[in-house]
Amino acid sequence: MADYDLVFEGGGAKGSCFVGALQALFAAGHAPRRLVGTSAGAITATLLAAGYTPEEMRDAVNEKLPNGKPRFSSFMDPPLAIDFSQQTLDTSDTMGVLKDVKLPGLPNFEAVDKLLIKGLMESQLYRQLFCFVECGGLFAGNKFVEWLREKLKAKGIDQDIALEAFAAKTKQDLSLVVSDTSDMEMLILNQRTAPQCPVVWAVRMSMSIPFVWREVEWQQAWGPYLGRDKAGNKIVDGGVLSNFPIRYIDDEPAEYPEVKEVMGDTVASDAGTLGLLIDETLKVPGAGGDDRKGVLGHLRTVERVSRLVDTMTKARDNADIRRYEKYICRLPAYGYGTTEFGMAPERLKALIDAGHQAMETFLARK
Repeated sequence: MADYDLVFEGGGAKGSCFVGALQALFAAGHAPRRLVGTSAGAITATLLAAGYTPEEMRDAVNEKLPNGKPRFSSFMDPPLAIDFSQQTLDTSDTMGVLKDVKLPGLPNFEAVDKLLIKGLMESQLYRQLFCFVECGGLFAGNKFVEWLREKLKAKGIDQDIALEAFAAKTKQDLSLVVSDTSDMEMLILNQRTAPQCPVVWAVRMSMSIPFVWREVEWQQAWGPYLGRDKAGNKIVDGGVLSNFPIRYIDDEPAEYPEVKEVMGDTVASDAGTLGLLIDETLKVPGAGGDDRKGVLGHLRTVERVSRLVDTMTKARDNADIRRYEKYICRLPAYGYGTTEFGMAPERLKALIDAGHQAMETFLARK
């Protein structure tokens, strides 16, 4: 039996395969030491650090809404009018257009422009388009934040706990990967680099797939990152820059200063390295048909964005994947979509079961 440093790849809805893989890993008597995750991997790593068992995570991904739909499907929540500040409205491209347009019979007053944009905000379709243009994504992500806060509370953890306090309470070394589009750099958020950043918002930033969920603005109250002010910076999905940062748990900090800066002095070789990689080339037995069509609603733009996201996240980290191949457990996900959060129960079960079998096969070769 051994402890492992685990890295979880990003992959949106495909990340449900981690549940089955962890069930097999834990059943074999292994335990995690450090946890690193991007996007869906950040969610899994955080739940593990908070004390969730694989069985409890399986229950979570199978939760249903009152209408019978998967609760995960609610994460694609259209923004509400109250989600946009008055400043965002006043400085928006829409307001700029209204100021330029001369409407017959109406004075070109600021009050009229504000009334018009308020009327436009009554339309869900317009709010989504506004959010896409002004905030970088079609969906708000508020339901996900509510869900994760609920999960932390269920384990006796403050819903607004920061990374430093979270590490002290759980005794877990958790690192979450995000992309700072303002400073154009990858950030690895943990108790060493961003101690005051709330755990919930660190995860929300990591899973903020560009064009799908609105980007997150780093708040002044979250403090600096490695001593550098990030207030006002726009943060999105970590997969944009590194969807599978396995080198940060395998490279020794004594040899790589950039690893030591974010991961501390922990000796990597004192635990095993295990990367959980979502492999879209491996078929999932019993997966059935492809549920992706129409998952994101009636906007044709969304389907285009979904395909773009799938392509983008597959293209990252190829050099590291080849370098660390012997430490990687490949989890089947062929035909599953990054934003397929409303998949049918039997399709979800097939994905989880495939992850379980893949981990059993991987461990048998060790």
